[in-house]
Amino acid sequence: MHEKERSTARRYSQEQKDQAVRLVRTLRAETGERHGAVQRVADQLGYGLESVRSWVNQADVDEGVRPGTASEDAARIKKLEQENRELRRANEILRRAATFFGAELDRQQR
Repeated sequence: MHEKERSTARRYSQEQKDQAVRLVRTLRAETGERHGAVQRVADQLGYGLESVRSWVNQADVDEGVRPGTASEDAARIKKLEQENRELRRANEILRRAATFFGAELDRQQR
């Protein structure tokens, strides 16, 4: 029997992410160091280094400290892109239906 493959992706709650970001910022403020804080917090909490680093970076973007696309904007863009795809699909269906029924009318008139 084969061992089930597990996803290496681990889901963290927003509360856990916020806590990690707060801890990194607190550690940076207390020590005055920017380097090493993310690593220490990630090790302390048992979270992945890159996960914590990306949460801190995204929090900085969301608060306007660093340039980039804010989470709220990214979610809105994603929603609009999905709506756009759905509308394109619907338009294609309508275009094909119009072509089909137009051809049917031509056959009936002959």
